Amino acid sequence: MTPTFLVQPLSALLLLGTLGLPLAALAGDGHDHGDAPAAPAAQAGPALPRFTATSDLFELVGVLDGKRLALYLDHAADNRPVKDAQLDLEFGGTKLAVQPHGEGEFEATLASEPGEGVVAVTATVVAGDASDLLAGSLDIHAEAHAERAATATPWKAYGAWGAALAALLALAGIAASRLHARRAGGAT
Repeated sequence: MTPTFLVQPLSALLLLGTLGLPLAALAGDGHDHGDAPAAPAAQAGPALPRFTATSDLFELVGVLDGKRLALYLDHAADNRPVKDAQLDLEFGGTKLAVQPHGEGEFEATLASEPGEGVVAVTATVVAGDASDLLAGSLDIHAEAHAERAATATPWKAYGAWGAALAALLALAGIAASRLHARRAGGAT
């Protein structure tokens, strides 16, 4: 039989261990759950500018990296890559040559890097019997992207707050168990 003076601290430790489990499950930088590979350190920082253009049939996502525009074309219903599709693209009113790079993947190269602002994007997709016109816009604002990245709260800060809360709960549990032991000792 466990002595009474040990029950309260053991209960407090068990409670703290249980409360600490969610904090241990938070993923930090480079942590991999096995579903997707960890991002290389070189890609840390603000996300690259991107756009989406959707319709009932297709979804087109474009990612701009300098003058290179990577394009991903999927079926809107189930996100399967579109096989054997032809893609015609206008970027800011200029027609771009688009090269296929696999199922649903395309690439285009811009003449020069676009400046800050909103760029209109239209795409004509032809895949088998289906064809559609997609429209979207790419919003390029370097300061806004950098500001969002700088003001984002990293998970490590939440972990520090969680650890402080756990320590406070541990102290409260110890104080409560000592008070309980005094009352139990005085009652006999």
